[in-house]
Amino acid sequence: MTMDKVAPRAGRREWLGLAVLILPTMLTMIDINVLFLALPRLSADLNATAIQQLWITDSYGFVSAGFLVTMGTLGDKIGRRRVLMSGAAAFGLVSVLAAYSSSPELLIAARLLLGAAGATVMPSTLGLMRSMFKDPKQMGTAISVWASAIIAGVALGPVVGGVMLAYFWWGSVFLIAVPVMGLLLVAGPFLLPEARDPDAGRLDLFSVFLALVTVLPAVYGLKELARDGWGLVPAAFIVVGVVFGRVFVVRQRKLASPLLDLRLLRIPILSSALLVGLLFAVIQGGSGFMVTQHLQLVEGLQPLQAGLWLLPPTALLISGIYLSPLLARRIRAEYLLVGGTLLAAAGQFVITQVSATSGLAVLLIGFGIVYLGISPMGVLVAQFTMGSCPPEMASSAASLSATGSELGAALGIAALGSVGSFVYRSDFHVPAGVPSAAADAAKESMAGAAAVAPNLPPQVAANLLDSARDSFNSGLHVVAVVAAVLFVGLAGLVAVTFRQVRPSSADPAEQAEEVGADEPEMESQPAD
Repeated sequence: MTMDKVAPRAGRREWLGLAVLILPTMLTMIDINVLFLALPRLSADLNATAIQQLWITDSYGFVSAGFLVTMGTLGDKIGRRRVLMSGAAAFGLVSVLAAYSSSPELLIAARLLLGAAGATVMPSTLGLMRSMFKDPKQMGTAISVWASAIIAGVALGPVVGGVMLAYFWWGSVFLIAVPVMGLLLVAGPFLLPEARDPDAGRLDLFSVFLALVTVLPAVYGLKELARDGWGLVPAAFIVVGVVFGRVFVVRQRKLASPLLDLRLLRIPILSSALLVGLLFAVIQGGSGFMVTQHLQLVEGLQPLQAGLWLLPPTALLISGIYLSPLLARRIRAEYLLVGGTLLAAAGQFVITQVSATSGLAVLLIGFGIVYLGISPMGVLVAQFTMGSCPPEMASSAASLSATGSELGAALGIAALGSVGSFVYRSDFHVPAGVPSAAADAAKESMAGAAAVAPNLPPQVAANLLDSARDSFNSGLHVVAVVAAVLFVGLAGLVAVTFRQVRPSSADPAEQAEEVGADEPEMESQPAD
């Protein structure tokens, strides 16, 4: 496949359409963690149990991950704008239901529906961008804006939640979706083109079921491992997901019109980009989890305060995202990505210098270096993914990328979080005067130590927390070293994977088309 060198350039309508697209993209990211601050208040109002609180916070992410593949393929089959608009309407209506929920059960049901509706956004927006921005340079800029919206949404979740809760009741955190989705519904028909696969077949409902029972148990099991450590039940859920995943793959190979066309994975540059993106999500998901835990448990910051302190590193990340496509026109993508991952590894080594008494400076400097180093990864990998897939399968490719990121982040939190917990338990020493019950809780986690400390005499509590902070820091250091080593390994993989992509005046997505041209079944599908 060779991209047209004189591809038409996008105009004012397309750029306004992009502005409309990034708002729901940012909103769905905000909605993932906006409840962190609202949870205590809504739990008190609704009398939610601990289990119900977990479902209120986690159900959105679970269902969203499970439906990504289905919604991506559905967009390719019936129209990406149609799927996006339907999802936006559902998201706005269910957000009102969530805001005025009168029971935990109703709120959990609303969060489940929000997850299904939110799953329409990422595949549809990336698929529509592929249709709107045919010029590779403009596509690179558009993807940079889109990636920045995702990062901004994640960073602003606690901040937005804190501001809303300062002036309104807990349901207000859901109502921010209404004007955003309303704007999309009003402006979308005028600014967004319709795009789909004209030869798409029927949607296979059994494959939809198989996709759900593949992703949902796997994500649930990984998150439970991250929360409670290794156990039989979480492992069983992961095994169930793997087994159904195998059944899903076998069925897709037999169907004339599969839910997920596995020919996509035979495009070398696309499959390589998906693998690199998955591994990157594993490393960054786990290391980022440890950093945010340190801010809240060791530094004692509330989620809003932690979110505000993370804004400077986030600004570095967004700046790097915007610069990456420009640099990639002059520097081999291989060199840019390898250099970035090695810089991220150096940032992890800076984090190993953090101590329980060193304050925030060292941690934020190290994390800022990590963020700057990883900034080329997301945007360039997204360009490789979207540039190398056939246009009629753009949403399917985007859904694969998003699902890989979800699974990778969950796996990283589970794996590296378990490493940190193991080091914590191995390093922790119970100070004198701590009752056995409190000591057992403190041995399990830093959160357990923080929970029992207020019930102890002041000096004993201070000694317990000092020991817990030192042990947590030991875990943070080991995780940072592991992450640094993994980043170095990822740099080697990137050097091999993307060595054929060379610098030019065009974006890497253009060359991804050329590198992926050795899949004969896809050559008949010209790129936009």
